[in-house]
Amino acid sequence: MLTESRLSAAPILSFDGLPHSPLAHFKLYFYAAILHILSRLEAPSRAADDSRSPEQVLFEQFPFLEGYNDELATFGLSGLTIEQACAGWQAATEAWEQAAPRPMPLSELGRVTGLGYRAFSLLMAAGLLEEDTRFGALFSALQNLPDQPRPTLTLLSDWWSDGEGYGEVRALLRRWQELGFLEVANPGSPRLDWVYQPNPVLWDALRGERTAHLTNWLRYQGLEQTPPMETLTLPEPLRASLERIPTLVASRDVQTIVLRGPEHNGRHAVMAALAQRCGRGVLEVRGFAPRGEERWRILGPLAALLEAMPVIQFDLAPGEIAELPILAGYDGPLGIILGRQGGLHGPAVESALTLTLDAPDAAERRTLWLQSLGADNIAEDTLDAVSAGLRLTGGNLRRAAKLARSVAALDGRGQVSLADIQQASRALNRQVLETLAQPLQAEGSLADLAVEGETREELSGLLSRIRFRESLASALGPALRGQVNPGVRALFSGPSGTGKTLAARLLAAELQKDIYRIDLSAVVNKYIGETEKNLNQVFARAEELDVILLLDEGDALLTQRTAVNNSNDRYANLETNYLLQRIESFHGILIVTTNAAERIDNAFQRRMDVLVNFHMPDAAERWDIWQAHLPVGHALAEDFLKEVVGRCALSGAQIRGAVLHAALLALQAGRPLERDFVTRAIQREYRKVGAVCPLRTG
Repeated sequence: MLTESRLSAAPILSFDGLPHSPLAHFKLYFYAAILHILSRLEAPSRAADDSRSPEQVLFEQFPFLEGYNDELATFGLSGLTIEQACAGWQAATEAWEQAAPRPMPLSELGRVTGLGYRAFSLLMAAGLLEEDTRFGALFSALQNLPDQPRPTLTLLSDWWSDGEGYGEVRALLRRWQELGFLEVANPGSPRLDWVYQPNPVLWDALRGERTAHLTNWLRYQGLEQTPPMETLTLPEPLRASLERIPTLVASRDVQTIVLRGPEHNGRHAVMAALAQRCGRGVLEVRGFAPRGEERWRILGPLAALLEAMPVIQFDLAPGEIAELPILAGYDGPLGIILGRQGGLHGPAVESALTLTLDAPDAAERRTLWLQSLGADNIAEDTLDAVSAGLRLTGGNLRRAAKLARSVAALDGRGQVSLADIQQASRALNRQVLETLAQPLQAEGSLADLAVEGETREELSGLLSRIRFRESLASALGPALRGQVNPGVRALFSGPSGTGKTLAARLLAAELQKDIYRIDLSAVVNKYIGETEKNLNQVFARAEELDVILLLDEGDALLTQRTAVNNSNDRYANLETNYLLQRIESFHGILIVTTNAAERIDNAFQRRMDVLVNFHMPDAAERWDIWQAHLPVGHALAEDFLKEVVGRCALSGAQIRGAVLHAALLALQAGRPLERDFVTRAIQREYRKVGAVCPLRTG
């Protein structure tokens, strides 16, 4: 092949027999690089009487080159000059690309980037060592650099410059750097000595390799692995919108699809199904980094090579705005997953279409329970109860169903009970929630609460509001319907010890829901923005797990906004404003208690659906509280109890404290609960608050 030209016309080659696959495409450019290098190689000097041809001398020094020469000959290059072989190879490659039934990934990358045959063969030359380490000895010898097995900028420029200077070659290499394909391995060296090292993830993609876990922040799901849209349980309006998106993407009217909704609700499955409809796999970005992060260089080219739609998830708080990265080397659809809060900024937003995937309603939950458990594994009444009463997101519902089946199996049962599902629901992954909130015991009934009048009426109304929170909107007119979300917010106000927290716990027991108290010591952070992030985490997790959140002594966070006199005032007001927005957008159940309602910002009170005022118990209520807390078989006379109730205006918490201490005294003495023990316990409660006990001791 290393001979003088004997043919006047360029040879006609054909790769018609080569299958149209990414790996075959890669090999064509791999051999193109080798052909180009062979065309520029000079045979080592030899003696005048040496009868060997220049090719023989070169192949004896680097035997592996002869092997490549023989491989190339099998493509129909035998007998051609190297110049003819190079020209014919390019023409045949371009014809093979055009004959492909659909655009090849490398061709699509070339279309988007404007890079062609010459640029791709240069890229392959820079990465030959990745495919065959024997090239290292060749490059070291040619460069007279024993310790450098990769081609330098100087060597690549000599090979690809065509005698027109190095500017074009340097520009092409710089472009490959910008796209993330090449990295300078020795940036501290003089530029002419730079060597280029391919990015391993992109190089594997060039070869057509498609593995699920590409990096610790990228996960690939091929077209054949994505779920069909028909298998997803979706609201019909959303399904209809999703069906129209591929047409809009093909027309370039829509390039960015934004899907909002709570976590663990099937957002990623919907995006994967949408990507499938667009003829693509999914390239899922895990964890977001700033726009300028180095990793974003490879996302676009990788998406083009893998024929995948990039999907990026943002976890934003209200008021936060994320700037979308620019994906060079890719012009296909982009998927963005968001919660209910936050916004987006950047060029990609200009062609964005926003859809919302809300938590499933009762009918959709019923379908999901049946799909997850099977009709034979759950009774009809259990199915009705769990579908109506447990408002889980789609993902958490499936997890709960799987765990509930395991709970039933451990008990030797095939059919899942309501208790199994409740146990499974409580056992869901709640690490984030339990880091920022503590579970409270929820047993009993609201009927056990010693309150009367307006307080009981409002509690009964709150109970109904929670039970009918999903169907309430359908009972309203169109002007009001869109202003109501499934969230329920209640404010319990009154003096300490009047039963506010107890009422919240009994309400949770009545509804058969878990209740978590927000831990202010864990939520509130001195660093700017951290408190908001913590609150967003606990609110979001409470929504998707359908638990009741209790913000005890909420006046610590819901205080009146003040005039901005310094930076502390400004940041305190920002926290208050954030909490206002988050409470308003909350789709779960929130109960706020306070014994200082006057300190709470009026804007918070306006956003509360139910206001329940708790007062110090009157005599009748105190009688009920004493009767509920005293043990069976106590030795207290009724007259004494009437005197206690009439004279001692204790709160419910104080009565509980008195009964506990009196019971302890009785246990110490080994006798039933007697008058003396109760009297001493009541005196103790008055001492706690620095007051004189009105009870007669004689």
